[in-house]
Amino acid sequence: MSDDNKIWRAQTYALLANLFAQAPNQTLLDHIAAIEVTEPESPMGKQWVNLVAIVKNAKVSTLEDEYQTLFIGVTHGELIPYGSYYQTGFLMEEPLAELRADLAKLGLVKHEDAAEPEDHVSAQCDVMRLLLMAEGTPIVTDKEFFIHHLKPWVDNFFTDLQASNTSEFYQVVAQLAKVFINMELSEYR
Repeated sequence: MSDDNKIWRAQTYALLANLFAQAPNQTLLDHIAAIEVTEPESPMGKQWVNLVAIVKNAKVSTLEDEYQTLFIGVTHGELIPYGSYYQTGFLMEEPLAELRADLAKLGLVKHEDAAEPEDHVSAQCDVMRLLLMAEGTPIVTDKEFFIHHLKPWVDNFFTDLQASNTSEFYQVVAQLAKVFINMELSEYR
């Protein structure tokens, strides 16, 4: 795998991590709007074109409301973006324990100020970013991490998000994420 491919994949994971950690601020929207899509006819290029287009008309306050409705809500959001929930139907289950064990092997610990468990989609995308940019071969490789911790559930999460009628913006993000994850699935065969 080329370094350019790893960097591009890491950057895509970083963007997804940011978009699922919180609603995007104006600075992030401006950066996305400035992206020049070099291969607009490719499957991934089409998704980038769609994301850039929707961002150009997006308002931060609207996206904050969408994020609140989708992921936070009064008791919980429309979607529950945790690996344990998608794999078992419950929070804080065995998939989270297994994830924590692998994170410990990597020397990664939850930041003391972090409110979300480590199996949140944002946190797992961020770990993939770190693994792709790591020097040498980590104890847990990006392939092992993806197959064990993301593959069992994340495509279902993005499918559910894409089907949501609550948010136009996050539907487009979900479409991009699904195409990207399908590319990852073929990368890690």
